[in-house]
Amino acid sequence: MTDAADTILVNARVYSLEADGDAEGANAGEAAEPEPAEALAIRNGKIVRVDREYEVRFLEGVETDVIDCDGRVVLPGFVDAHTHMENLGQYLVHADLSSVDSLEAAVGALEAQADTDREWILGFGYDESEWAENRYLRASDLDSVSEDRPVVAMRVDMHNASLNSVALERLRERMPSGDVETDANGEPTGVVVEEATEAVWDALEADYADTRDLVTAAIDYANTLGVTCVHDKVRESHAPRVYRDLEAAGELTCRVRLDYWSDHLESLLDAGLVTNGGSEFVQVGAVKSFTDGTIGSRTAKLFEPYEDLPADHDGDGRGQWVVDPDELAAIAGRATKDGDYQLTVHAIGDEAAEETISVFEATPNVDEARHRVEHAEMASDDHLERMAESGIVASVQPNFLQWAEDGGLYDQRLGEGRRREVDRFGSMLEGGVPLAFGSDCMPLDPLFGVHCAVNAPADAQRLSVTEALRAYTIGAAYAGFDEDRLGTLEVGKAADIAVLEASPWDQPDAIDEIDVALTLVDGEIVYDDR
Repeated sequence: MTDAADTILVNARVYSLEADGDAEGANAGEAAEPEPAEALAIRNGKIVRVDREYEVRFLEGVETDVIDCDGRVVLPGFVDAHTHMENLGQYLVHADLSSVDSLEAAVGALEAQADTDREWILGFGYDESEWAENRYLRASDLDSVSEDRPVVAMRVDMHNASLNSVALERLRERMPSGDVETDANGEPTGVVVEEATEAVWDALEADYADTRDLVTAAIDYANTLGVTCVHDKVRESHAPRVYRDLEAAGELTCRVRLDYWSDHLESLLDAGLVTNGGSEFVQVGAVKSFTDGTIGSRTAKLFEPYEDLPADHDGDGRGQWVVDPDELAAIAGRATKDGDYQLTVHAIGDEAAEETISVFEATPNVDEARHRVEHAEMASDDHLERMAESGIVASVQPNFLQWAEDGGLYDQRLGEGRRREVDRFGSMLEGGVPLAFGSDCMPLDPLFGVHCAVNAPADAQRLSVTEALRAYTIGAAYAGFDEDRLGTLEVGKAADIAVLEASPWDQPDAIDEIDVALTLVDGEIVYDDR
């Protein structure tokens, strides 16, 4: 006799999102709306049946929890392939500047934090490209927030920070002069980029207790958005210990894949921590590195100069290396020859993509390693062909398309011709490149990202609803070697589930307005807003 299910979901529209045939990568399958099932059964944290409600009801026992979905859409839980959970927690605990619409409003949000007893007044996520002023915050702006406490506002890309005079004075000695912006008189403006920004992050490093508060706030928030697994990029943080402590206490409500920055490579090797090692909830992921910066900060490495360079710009106007190609090759060699690690490398500009793919192609077993280009915003046709041939994953952010409209950030920095060639998710999928979606916490909201991909301004950027959802579920799972346990609603897989209030297929032009009603992880309800 078959054992009863622990939980069944009935009166539902259940979309497994599994593909027809072999999904080379994980994104093959029909673009149209798939045929939904009516119900789903869970036992011991695993899916045991997806079928008509009549059939699933046979698994209902006396103690079975029956969840009536009232016709709602049931999807695999979202897997965010590129997150910074501790930083997301900063948005939730400190001033969230991601939605302010002017320089004045950003300063006002920071002033509201001045009533706290924290030593530093902090704000995160501002985007000046949407403001009428269209300029970075400066020390002269932030000094009005406080003249005796340090004030820092982080730009949305996290490669650029604005400091008031107190913060600048406190940290100036730690910053390379080339990454500190100066005015016509040679005086610092309060704007810093790249390595100088790292000095700011070092100064703001949280202790274990603070990190636990930030991480748990971020996980709770992610659960409200249907996120059941994240690939967290960690560096010099207590977060890995926090995750393992939460798991040991039975309090971790999101699966975590830890992508360690390359600074930790020797420690990983010494400790014997290997890619895919770990538990059901906390795994070791890839070794992460960089090549360039960001388009918003004009530090992404391009073959051709930026369109809107300041009159007093230094250099050739094509951005800068954060990790130069020779250093990246050395990191990759050590990681793949001595440790057989997956590599995940930030590469935004076209020159950065060229160097990153070339380094990957030179590694052993590249066709099995699933190395990942993070962002790949300006990957060319040649780059996509080579990525497909070598099985290199495009770990990309559909929410970045918020800057792809006429007059947006891409237009400002790159000009119209190049902005139509960025973030070409349709071309990636068509070319056979394994496609994984993540948010980079700009913002962390899978349905917003799906909306951006479905409604992208250029054909080469656009995906169908099904394709976009698959990139945020099975595609992201594949990037973490997890396609056999996560990413679709199939028998034997983990019962990680997002239940939506409305169907993305029914309202493709308003997917970002859909709310998540219910989130389950390992068969347990971790968020309920029914």
